[in-house]
Amino acid sequence: MAIIPFNKPYLTGKETAYICQAVESGKISGNGGFTKKCQAFFEKRYGFKKCLLTTSCTDALEMAAILCNIQPGDEVIVPSYTFVSSALAFIRQGAKIVFADSYFDNPNIDADKIEQLITSKTKVIVPVHYAGVACNMDKIMEIAGKYGLFVVEDAAQAIDSYYKERPLGSIGHFAAFSFHETKNVISGEGGMLVINDEQFINRAEIIWEKGTNRAEFFRGEVNKYGWVDTGSSFLPSEIVAAFLYAQLENLDEIQKKRKEIWNYYKCLISNTIENYQLPTIPYFATNNAHMFYLICPDLSFRTKLLQKFKDNEVLAVFHYLSLHKSSYYKDKHDGRELPNADKYSDCLVRLPLYYELSDKQVEYIVSLLNY
Repeated sequence: MAIIPFNKPYLTGKETAYICQAVESGKISGNGGFTKKCQAFFEKRYGFKKCLLTTSCTDALEMAAILCNIQPGDEVIVPSYTFVSSALAFIRQGAKIVFADSYFDNPNIDADKIEQLITSKTKVIVPVHYAGVACNMDKIMEIAGKYGLFVVEDAAQAIDSYYKERPLGSIGHFAAFSFHETKNVISGEGGMLVINDEQFINRAEIIWEKGTNRAEFFRGEVNKYGWVDTGSSFLPSEIVAAFLYAQLENLDEIQKKRKEIWNYYKCLISNTIENYQLPTIPYFATNNAHMFYLICPDLSFRTKLLQKFKDNEVLAVFHYLSLHKSSYYKDKHDGRELPNADKYSDCLVRLPLYYELSDKQVEYIVSLLNY
């Protein structure tokens, strides 16, 4: 059998046609027709109040940090088991990161342990919906309301996933999505900021446009535009947006296929394989089939398993390393042990999952789990 990659970007067939349309239109810089179509798609389908495409999810998180008015010394609660961007966006504004542990049976932030981390300096909670599975958002929003905190949903992996029938990304004050080539719908690189609190929409547009009120100018709301706030060049080009729009038109079909693959994995492994902890989907969450992962008994077991996959031409991979133990932040961490984050760092393995993965390939991958 040929090498099975961890990920293979799926093309719907219209990406290059839409890119050509964008090029031929003479408008390939940001905030053109395809950008507006993509933003309108999300606002209509999921009820997001305002969407702004960005060049990455990291940029969307950085915009959220600016909108939360993070100042040096402010504290932001972030799970340790996440990608560096979840913390980095706030560190760039001068924040101190207070890392939270995951659940024992779920890589998401343990909502029951958030409140004890809050101090007078706490400004933001950043729930990360790992593998597209919802955090306990009622609990998190209740805590945020009690202490007057912002909630920024890191929904990088959470496209088309729900919490109690509410779309992820629609619950916090802000949310950030990713369209990196490993995600369910892609544009190579790319992301999106969602603004759910209307009071921040105008400022978000200004920050998005390099600190200028250019968006208001083009809508005819002001007769000239200038530098009015901080910001950066967060807009993707129309070429990126055109690619993304072709993906969005096929979102339902992409999701259907990914869920079939995910469910086939679970069926095969549940019936035949021991030694592994399967993904946990809480009662309040849906599964968007972003990722199929397993928890191995220990690091040594995982190391041997990954080598076995490699020897048999299957690219399975581990995931995050605990941020509280990173070389960049370990000396800034307060010293608390976060055992569940460390467990996932040592024991979690991700199996290949992409649109064109066949049943035969899934069966072959699962067969390698027995040893």
